[in-house]
Amino acid sequence: MTEAAPRHGAGKGRPLRSAIVTSSYRGDFERCRLLCESIDRRVTGYTRHLILVEADDVTLFRQLAGPRREIVDERELLPRWLRPLPDPLSFGRRRIWLSAYGPPLRGWHVQQLRRLAIAATIREDVMFSVDSDVVFLRAFDVGSLSSDGKVRFFRRPGAVATIDPAARDEHREWSRRAGELLGITAPPWTDTAYITTLLAWRTDTVRDLKRRIEARMGKSWLAAIAASRSLSECTIYGRFVDECEDRPGRHAPSDRELCQIYWNGAALGSRELTDFAAGLEPHQVAAGIQSFTGTDPHLIRRAAGLA
Repeated sequence: MTEAAPRHGAGKGRPLRSAIVTSSYRGDFERCRLLCESIDRRVTGYTRHLILVEADDVTLFRQLAGPRREIVDERELLPRWLRPLPDPLSFGRRRIWLSAYGPPLRGWHVQQLRRLAIAATIREDVMFSVDSDVVFLRAFDVGSLSSDGKVRFFRRPGAVATIDPAARDEHREWSRRAGELLGITAPPWTDTAYITTLLAWRTDTVRDLKRRIEARMGKSWLAAIAASRSLSECTIYGRFVDECEDRPGRHAPSDRELCQIYWNGAALGSRELTDFAAGLEPHQVAAGIQSFTGTDPHLIRRAAGLA
């Protein structure tokens, strides 16, 4: 992966350039392979697809590399003081990342740190984040996420207040922590939802966000964020744009989710997957079947028309 100097005046007189980014791990390898096939068949308007994995997974994921797809070792993105080890509580089946600046982190925490790190360094103007358990079902042009220099910004005001109470408390804690990192004194948290499976970030905004966290916390942005397990990178980005950025020409808010998601429940069979795929809204282009539901990737492949 090559790092380039930040571009200035992105979108002024030229189209924005976009890279697709997926943070993954070996447990999601077959799902990530399916994602890659669906991107190659149905997605246009991007420069390259970057898959971010830990060092021990690089060799496995190199099977997916190609002319427009790069496998990025997290050691290129994260500092030496954050390194993975087998998790003794899972008898080594899972990984845990020990940090010099906070509590041990789980894989889903570190996947977020990878996305923030790469968004601050790549040469493209836009990072289009796609989870590895997503499959594109319809043709999609990544360039459609930007218009007149503005990038689509997912936000859904008041949505957090409507979810299950236990999840609501966690989302509010993520919002509170984001406000602390960014130096937002009031409100301490908000009920605006910023988390979705397919979303676009401006890379210049991520660099500005990083500088603000460092000025506020007096340490590297990564050390500041890794100091707590209360972490939602989407919420940090969202609160920064809404409450700190003050650059109205950068983003175009939207509450439409591009991906229909099956978050939890029993594994889906062939009929359920076919019905799920057929139930996409007109503006949706992909389906996300969460890996922990145990749904067979081979069944997802057939339902997606990629068998």
